[in-house]
Amino acid sequence: MNIRTLCLGALAISLTSGAVLAASDTTALDNHDTMKPFYSDSDMKTLVPEAEFKAAWMKLTKEDQDKIVRECSEDAAAKAHGNFCAMTRKFGEAHSNTNSQSD
Repeated sequence: MNIRTLCLGALAISLTSGAVLAASDTTALDNHDTMKPFYSDSDMKTLVPEAEFKAAWMKLTKEDQDKIVRECSEDAAAKAHGNFCAMTRKFGEAHSNTNSQSD
């Protein structure tokens, strides 16, 4: 009985830690809640107009903006999210230039 309990406990721990590790592999570009404000359709294929994109971008935290810019600098992400990453670079670079000028 003790061996069975130990085995079940070990199994539960391994399954739980596996789920936590899998959840941490998601990127900002894969996060539906983060990306939704930038798209006008539910399929997230059509970007909102530039003014709306900029407004949504400015609502993100600096950490989220940096994470998205970093992810968009990777070739695979840039290909998968081409138009989004192009807009992100435009506003991300402008935002980082504004911050560095005020320092």
